[in-house]
Amino acid sequence: MTVITERPPPAAPDVSPSGHPPVRLSLKPAGPQTGLLDGAWWPRSRDLARELPALTERLEPLWGRITRITVNPTHWPAVPRAIPANGRVIKVGWFTEEQDPHQLLLLSYRVGRWDLLIVPPETGAAAAARLMDAASDPHTARTGSDLMAAESARHLAAPAEADPPVRTETWEAEGGAMAARDCTADGR
Repeated sequence: MTVITERPPPAAPDVSPSGHPPVRLSLKPAGPQTGLLDGAWWPRSRDLARELPALTERLEPLWGRITRITVNPTHWPAVPRAIPANGRVIKVGWFTEEQDPHQLLLLSYRVGRWDLLIVPPETGAAAAARLMDAASDPHTARTGSDLMAAESARHLAAPAEADPPVRTETWEAEGGAMAARDCTADGR
């Protein structure tokens, strides 16, 4: 007797071989280097010691050995001096005045310098997709802060999408309900 069983194809892993979740990364296509950014990185948390090893693991096959990483500490609760990655230690530094607070700088022996927009971990998926697309567009010549400001302005221009009207009841002083009315999240 022959038994044939069908097995579904294996699902994509939720973690990399080293145990890290997949890196959310968007890079410019190969070609002449233009603009101020080389792509975007959307970390899952504000813990650099946990996030940077996965990023370097993903980038080193593309860019060569990463030798140094710098950030602006404005949006990071702690900046480690070094991180373990790919069997060695990579130095991490920080600059407050010289580096855009929304960018990450990576140095590599083979490629040189790479600048990535850092999409804040709490950013929604739609906004993150727009930011990652803009940062990896070869025609974009904007800084990380410029892209973040444009995204904030876009969000402020359409607040009605984010805050639909809420139906509430108002109570009279003696405890009875008055007619329901529509109001926005700010109570008007």
